[in-house]
Amino acid sequence: MTYDILMALIAFAFVTSITPGPNNLMLMASGANFGFRRSIPHMLGIGLGFTFMVLLVGAGLVQVFDRYPVSYTVLKILSVIYLLYLAWKIAHAAPANSAEATGVPMTFLQAAAFQWVNPKAWAMALTATTAYTPDRTMYAIAIVAFVFGAVNLPSVSTWTVLGQQMARMLTNPRRLVIFNWTMAVLLVVSLYPVLWQG
Repeated sequence: MTYDILMALIAFAFVTSITPGPNNLMLMASGANFGFRRSIPHMLGIGLGFTFMVLLVGAGLVQVFDRYPVSYTVLKILSVIYLLYLAWKIAHAAPANSAEATGVPMTFLQAAAFQWVNPKAWAMALTATTAYTPDRTMYAIAIVAFVFGAVNLPSVSTWTVLGQQMARMLTNPRRLVIFNWTMAVLLVVSLYPVLWQG
């Protein structure tokens, strides 16, 4: 991998990791509702889960989608259904310290598994492994995965901190309900670019 391709990959990884998407919006909601410390497993699950996903996609899953395009369509439909369910859960989350609070932050394994039904994660992994590994060697794919792992964790942490800081303004139950509904709607809206691309 040349220096120019590596720099372009780092820029791509940063832009796609820091911009709003299902992972970041859910972490912002988690930071607001559960705090930074309780959201750490969620953040680590995203960072490591996506890194592993890039490795597997680069190692061969992209060929499955090329050979059986309907499998990607099925994945998109299942992803949308699951994200709508998550949006509903975020919209109806009660404050973590309230008597009626039943929600818990995502675990490491749940967050890692979520990458496989996250349309933005699929778009990122497929683009990265096709655009930045022209020779398709495992060495190049490993570099792509490593770059995403290194860039992704600080990016998603930023969204958790932002949510935690917003929690100070969300002590009023009405404001928290508005925030949670806003996050739920933005989560649904974040599906638009992936669903309607090309």
